[in-house]
Amino acid sequence: MDDESVSMTVAGPVAQDGSMSRRKPREGGQGPRPRRSFTPAQKLELLAGYEQAAAVGEGGAFLRREGLYSSLITEWRKARDGGLLQGKDAGESVGRPTPEQAEIARLKRELAVKDRKLATTEAALEIMGKAPQALGSHLRERSRAATGSGRVPAPEQARRILMNAYRQLTTTGTSTRAASALTGLPRAAEARDRARPTPAPAQPSPVNALSEAERQAIRVALTSDDLVDLAPAAAFAVLLEQGRYLGSVSTFYRVLRCDDQVRERRRQARHKPRARPELVATEPGQVYTWDITKLKGPIKGVYYDAYVMIDIYSRYIVGVHVHRRESGFLAAEMMREIFGAHWIPHVVHADRGTSMTSKDVAALLDDLDAIRSHSRPKVSNDNPFSEAWFKTAKYSPLFPEQFPNLAAAQQFMTDFVNWYNHCHHHRGIGLHTPADVHHGRHHAVTERRRQVLEAARIEHPERFTTTQTLPKTLRLPDQVWINQPEQPAQTPAA
Repeated sequence: MDDESVSMTVAGPVAQDGSMSRRKPREGGQGPRPRRSFTPAQKLELLAGYEQAAAVGEGGAFLRREGLYSSLITEWRKARDGGLLQGKDAGESVGRPTPEQAEIARLKRELAVKDRKLATTEAALEIMGKAPQALGSHLRERSRAATGSGRVPAPEQARRILMNAYRQLTTTGTSTRAASALTGLPRAAEARDRARPTPAPAQPSPVNALSEAERQAIRVALTSDDLVDLAPAAAFAVLLEQGRYLGSVSTFYRVLRCDDQVRERRRQARHKPRARPELVATEPGQVYTWDITKLKGPIKGVYYDAYVMIDIYSRYIVGVHVHRRESGFLAAEMMREIFGAHWIPHVVHADRGTSMTSKDVAALLDDLDAIRSHSRPKVSNDNPFSEAWFKTAKYSPLFPEQFPNLAAAQQFMTDFVNWYNHCHHHRGIGLHTPADVHHGRHHAVTERRRQVLEAARIEHPERFTTTQTLPKTLRLPDQVWINQPEQPAQTPAA
């Protein structure tokens, strides 16, 4: 066995017959707990608590909180209604109800049900009045005829009155179906009303608000010839020196902002917007992306630079170099080696680092007639494949905290890339390995998977709910992109 830790689940101590007991040993060597029991007084108290919680729809929460089953409540209720719990001391046997006591309990339950129905009916009559069905039609006619006054129109007032009546009915125990018939509102209206955002009440004007004349005085002062070129803070100081106070600096800004007069007027440099790179690959060898990441060396402040180039369609690492420093010359040497072993791509994408934009790399790609593509400044999402691969490598459990020397870093990156290319089943390419997709072996792999799934479908057709043989996770995407191009809008035919 290796040094890695192995977690095991122990079923329990061994019984006398040699079988494994499912009872877990107790901590501290304590023996088994006594079986939980309830005195008659406790049963009555728990029954009262449950019925009080059930009246507000919290019966299930009460049972979980007290550690009870609904069957216990049913049993205790029968015993209480039969008079078996009253007057009993702790530990005294309750016994089973006699036929007479069982009949009394049944009659009590029926009486309680009728009392609840009667209370619900009385509450409904009190809410709706003696002519409940006429209420909805009357309010609707009023809403159509009235012009409405104040902030709330007549139709909105009618809806609120009906909704309040509906909620009062359901709160007193009336079913939603009956409440809907009485008010004329659909049952879904209450849920929609809860989801509808409550309009914010109108805020009263603050007591320290400026009048329109005062605001106009501020506008005139700030747009005057002697203050028009000053910032509001400087204008505030000048006005104070002149013996005038029109408002605070924030008030000046607020008045100017209402008139759309707060703009940047200094001669600041404005950079033109960078075009978003939009690259699409439909097969291997079309788009390569590359980047450089730091690897910790043996001491603080010493790092090695790992140059990594990836085919974005197949996720195949076409090349990796580790050097002591970052250099455009070294990057160009890596590209010459990669393009000699593989094919020259149509596009080479990278961020805007010094090595990526160096003259050596630019001259090489221009000579090879490969298109150079760069990320926008400070937009890491424009180079997602390289960033994702760096995270995969550095979050690997085998990735060391630091490397003792350059040779160790080079050996680790070579071994990791070999595993990644030939053993790692990538979810983004249908759980194929990057090497299978890059070299075109994925067709045979896909056919073998299809045969296995078809045989399993024939043997157990009830376990497959779709008609497609290959699930979505096993399908290779038709295209891979960096910043998916926007689809042009199709003009409908005349």
